[in-house]
Amino acid sequence: MTLSPADRLAAVHARIDAANADDPTTVVVDGVARPHAVVYGERMSARLAKLAPEASELLKIAVRAQHVRRFDIPRSSYPMDRPNYHAWRNALKRHHAEVVGGLMAEVGYSAEEIARVGQIVRKEGLKRDPETQTLEDCACLVFLEFEFAPFGEKYTDEKVVDIVAKTWAKMSEAGHAAALDLLPILPERLRALTVKAVTGA
Repeated sequence: MTLSPADRLAAVHARIDAANADDPTTVVVDGVARPHAVVYGERMSARLAKLAPEASELLKIAVRAQHVRRFDIPRSSYPMDRPNYHAWRNALKRHHAEVVGGLMAEVGYSAEEIARVGQIVRKEGLKRDPETQTLEDCACLVFLEFEFAPFGEKYTDEKVVDIVAKTWAKMSEAGHAAALDLLPILPERLRALTVKAVTGA
């Protein structure tokens, strides 16, 4: 299959979305229940467009596919302890890379391009690879914008501060600036705890 770069990107995004459409978990957006994985991918792409409008084609694919078919490997498939949490996360990274690699091959991407997207999706070179770092920034920002408020309600102040501090440490300076722009949309408690986590005050 021979496609223009724009058509090829659109085609692989459509395949990622179709793969995610099987997600049994839904989220209501504008009054409509939609597969969570599809919505997450769209939100990741939207955040990338804001954070890095000149992003490469391959980074755009990696960001859209960061959680592709995450539901194939539920957390419950691994024992509920710390070591197996990390084992589960690593298995997911490999799975995402394999799935998106297959989708990319369908529309004509080269083995080298597929390998590069796999590196980014597996988050190799975090803090050293600018594209991997941008993907991580996008993931943190989507969490803060859309998932932090309901997530934060479940935990104590101390736990929320710890979570935000760990999230902050994974982000770049550009990610930090974008995160601070999200402060006004947070509930008052989480806004105060976020400031505490970031400043230590």
